[in-house]
Amino acid sequence: MSRANQLSEQAGDPEGSASGPSALMDVLGVAAVLVEADGRIDMWSPQAEALLGYTGDEAVGQYAAELLLHPEHRQAGMKLFAEVMETGQGWAGSFPVRHKDGSTRIVEFRNMRLTDSLGDHYALGLATDRATVQQMEREVALSSQLVTQAPIGLSVLDTALRYVAVNGALASMHGVPEADHLGRHFREILPGAPFETAENQMREVLETGRPVVDEQVVGRTRADPDRDHAWALSLYRLEDQVGHVLGIANVVVDVTDRYEAARQADRAQQRLRLMADGSARIGTTLEVERTAKELADVLVPDLADMIAVDILDSVLRTGRPDHGVGPALFRALAVKTAYPTGASEAIIAPGHLTTYHADHPAAHCLRTRKPLLITHLDKSELIRIAADDAAAGLLAQAGVHTDMAVPLIARGEIIGVMGLARARNPQPFDEDDLTLACELASSAALSIDNAVLHQHIRTAAETLQRSLLPRPSPRRPGLEIAARYRPAVAFSEVGGDWYDIVPLSGDRTALAVGDVMGSGIPAATAMGRLRTATSTLADLDLAPSRILTHLDKITQGLDPYIATCVYAVHDPHAGRLQVACAGHLPPVLVRAGRAPELLDLPTGTPLGVGSGHFETSAVAMNPGDQLVLYTDGLVETRDDPIDERLEELLRLLSPPCNSAEETCDRLLRELRGPADHDDVALLIARARPLTSP
Repeated sequence: MSRANQLSEQAGDPEGSASGPSALMDVLGVAAVLVEADGRIDMWSPQAEALLGYTGDEAVGQYAAELLLHPEHRQAGMKLFAEVMETGQGWAGSFPVRHKDGSTRIVEFRNMRLTDSLGDHYALGLATDRATVQQMEREVALSSQLVTQAPIGLSVLDTALRYVAVNGALASMHGVPEADHLGRHFREILPGAPFETAENQMREVLETGRPVVDEQVVGRTRADPDRDHAWALSLYRLEDQVGHVLGIANVVVDVTDRYEAARQADRAQQRLRLMADGSARIGTTLEVERTAKELADVLVPDLADMIAVDILDSVLRTGRPDHGVGPALFRALAVKTAYPTGASEAIIAPGHLTTYHADHPAAHCLRTRKPLLITHLDKSELIRIAADDAAAGLLAQAGVHTDMAVPLIARGEIIGVMGLARARNPQPFDEDDLTLACELASSAALSIDNAVLHQHIRTAAETLQRSLLPRPSPRRPGLEIAARYRPAVAFSEVGGDWYDIVPLSGDRTALAVGDVMGSGIPAATAMGRLRTATSTLADLDLAPSRILTHLDKITQGLDPYIATCVYAVHDPHAGRLQVACAGHLPPVLVRAGRAPELLDLPTGTPLGVGSGHFETSAVAMNPGDQLVLYTDGLVETRDDPIDERLEELLRLLSPPCNSAEETCDRLLRELRGPADHDDVALLIARARPLTSP
């Protein structure tokens, strides 16, 4: 066993090995001088040579007083030496000593008497430069003041991350007394998950020596376990003069106020962004369900983890809320969660009807016209916001901890309720969140109410439109007839498209398709007047061009409406079709055994312009031939050129169908999209032999 290990075991070193040297003695440059009882120097250390300039050969054997003291200081020095040797009591203090170069140095001494095995006495002097000692004292005093009085948290941890020094400021931040820190591991004092990263950073600093400066840590300590605090953490590796790693210096500044201010600023920006996002994304269509879904998409996940938008069923049915006796009946319009969760099973699915008990937040909003904020949901509150006990259990399992309900108010009437909740987001809703939700709900409620109103007007217009259209017989002499009317799917109201089939004398049949420009009930009404006029004029047995001339004059009286129209008369005996066009897309004639073609007709001007000249064209139409009349809603789109769409129409007509009904269905299925913005009237007449049943 080495001498170092023996000394280590004797000293009780817990690790069983001697520790490395401290650099403090090297900084002080402590010199050792041994003086015999007669005053001669017996031993002289290298540090003494560095301090006073004399080599060992020059000093050993010389009288210490004559070598090291100026004459004026010798008497006082010899007196102190005598007292130490006689009494055995040590002496400590500073004394002027002569350097080899003749200058005087103030040296800090620790003198003591030693006795050998023979009973002889020696004086041992330990000395260092007084200026060096004073500098160390100042630095220690400054460090002590900083550690004990600074409002900044300071601590020193050893290489095992155990606290060896802590100031009062840090102890207050942790909520643990200074004495209880010492010897305990960093994670014993700060066990929370947010501090795991800080521990890893400490280990990295110990390993690499690269400091960490102003690293923000947000968490909770025993000093304030119910509220998050933020700290700016700086870590530095501590080393002695020879590079031996001593541990970590930890500097902690409480920046909670700055953190909260930044968080509030971020939330303000988020609110502004959500408001701008809501203005741009909510109410883009006049569809009730889509508007509710747009509201949900804006608020989840930026504000809430889950949302449900419910509308009073009476509003959807009649356009007005029904404040009758008994629980209100709601229809769920939109539900959204920020992530897959079992809580979604506790929310009424879109399209379903439900009523809420009197204490439910939705019932509260309907009754008081005010929002309800629940910041912390306990078991009883979960039962309150859930439809039943099973739903409350699902919400509890999902971790739902805060909730708010906001009334949807439009034009002074409550039309529904929006419910929001958080589960994964740990922050409870606050008043700012409620204000933001109310602002977005107000805007969305007006959009939903507009969509409901539009839907009722559109339904009324569509009902009027259909009531004004004929119910054609599938058979006329020499013709098989099929007709369809389809209202616009999205973005617009019912338009003024129409078709008509008018029986004429001599087995002839008048066929007409037209489009009144405009939408809604006024356009449908104008369409009905034009259709009535067309039927009346057809009875006069006029040429198609004359019919359009009279319709042009009638349409001028319907100011501000104009319309396009194709009017044709089929004569099965002559196998002939007479047709005239007023600003309308050309009909398609599909001849048996030939490619479909767009009829090349004089276009004419739309009805109502008043300056048009219309021409009648005659076209052969034999059994097996098929005439296709349509309005622009069948082929026009917002993105495709009309020529390409007409080519697509001809392509779809080239493989013959078994019947005119099948042809109608094919064209509507292939050419109409899920979001077409215009209505369409379609009339197909297939020539048949007169003798066919």
